[in-house]
Amino acid sequence: MAAAEKKLYDAATKGDLATLQQLLRQDPHLLDAVSFPYSRNLLHIAITHGQVRIAEEVLKMNPRLARILDSQKLSPLHIAVEEGRLEMVKRLLSVAPQTCWWRDGHDMNPVHVAAMDGNVEILEELLQQDLFPAMERLGRGQTVLHLCVKHRQLRALKVLTQKLGELVCARDDDGETLLHLAVRCNQLEVSIQTFVLFNVLII
Repeated sequence: MAAAEKKLYDAATKGDLATLQQLLRQDPHLLDAVSFPYSRNLLHIAITHGQVRIAEEVLKMNPRLARILDSQKLSPLHIAVEEGRLEMVKRLLSVAPQTCWWRDGHDMNPVHVAAMDGNVEILEELLQQDLFPAMERLGRGQTVLHLCVKHRQLRALKVLTQKLGELVCARDDDGETLLHLAVRCNQLEVSIQTFVLFNVLII
């Protein structure tokens, strides 16, 4: 890593806004040219380290960076969701709303990530932006609701079923509904809650 890139990286990870601004004044093209491990740009780095002020400054100078994927196909929005940065999620959605559709290297969009992690506040923010990414199927035809059951995320499941009730009866490629999956995985609490939701929503 070159000296200027190292200084920029340190400024971004430590939240040193003054140094970052000084470096970019000296070389305005540095923001576009710099690349860190996993082909991450400065926005990826700032979000990963929770440096909101740095991320805001980077977005102000080059909003295009919100639409760049790293080598693992992670967008800045994927990282913000995974790290639980609600305010950053809101900001990224305002700059690059289309990224809520994008799939990462595990074939998951940001809604899938939020559901798997059980981050209800971020999940609700993403659903407010666009419901359709939540309807995208995962591997083997599983829905985001299957994902919630698999990872025991009951709160996320309840939020999603309020918005996507029609998916409650959906079957994956193996013919399994949410209830089948919960029973097979020996998840008693999830099975009971899923059974309640299943019956309430199909009546």
